[in-house]
Amino acid sequence: MAAPAILLFTKTTGFRHDSIPAGVEALKSIADDLGFHAEHTEDASVFNPTDLTAYTAMVWLSTSGDVLDELGRAALADYVTGGGGWCGIHAASTAERSWPYFRQLVGARFIGHPPGCTEGKVKVDTAHPSTSHLPQEWTWNDEWYSFDERPTGVEVLLEVDEDSYDTADLAMGDPHPLAWHRRLEAGRCFYTALGHDISAYSDPVFLRHIRGGLESVLPKQ
Repeated sequence: MAAPAILLFTKTTGFRHDSIPAGVEALKSIADDLGFHAEHTEDASVFNPTDLTAYTAMVWLSTSGDVLDELGRAALADYVTGGGGWCGIHAASTAERSWPYFRQLVGARFIGHPPGCTEGKVKVDTAHPSTSHLPQEWTWNDEWYSFDERPTGVEVLLEVDEDSYDTADLAMGDPHPLAWHRRLEAGRCFYTALGHDISAYSDPVFLRHIRGGLESVLPKQ
């Protein structure tokens, strides 16, 4: 019997991250460890009611821009609200800006980040599979995403301390969320803003973070 499948989607129509190939390989390995087969695609035609039934969950890895047509959007919304799992990593919050439903799915809209990757301090809620291995204050090097608003109806898992890095003109104030999870009707959703650099996808601490995020959107066994 074939292993159950996870859809790994990386289509971009905006900025394309150099880290996508490393992320794909890392997520394939994570899926395999969890007993799943990860199917990677940038073909948005898979977003239809028939094909999506093959997937237990999906990961949007640094997708950007509008990547679905109206039929694809409807299929994704039905998939999630019907009980599917959705996991978004890094630039997933820059995708589908013209689709209001996607704001509910991802939680907030990316508006920018200070230049480059820098070190910062992250406040951690450890009561989640994606964060249970982390200290309550975690030092990490990444792009520090800012959002147009703090997400509502979610449980925030990571917050960056704005005093620990140069926010430029993108300060959100305290709290400044970076990762969260939520239920969306019957669906399970997880998002992390971390994961810009190629090196993140070989870092065991970060890999446990995204593994736990993926685990959290899978059906309870």
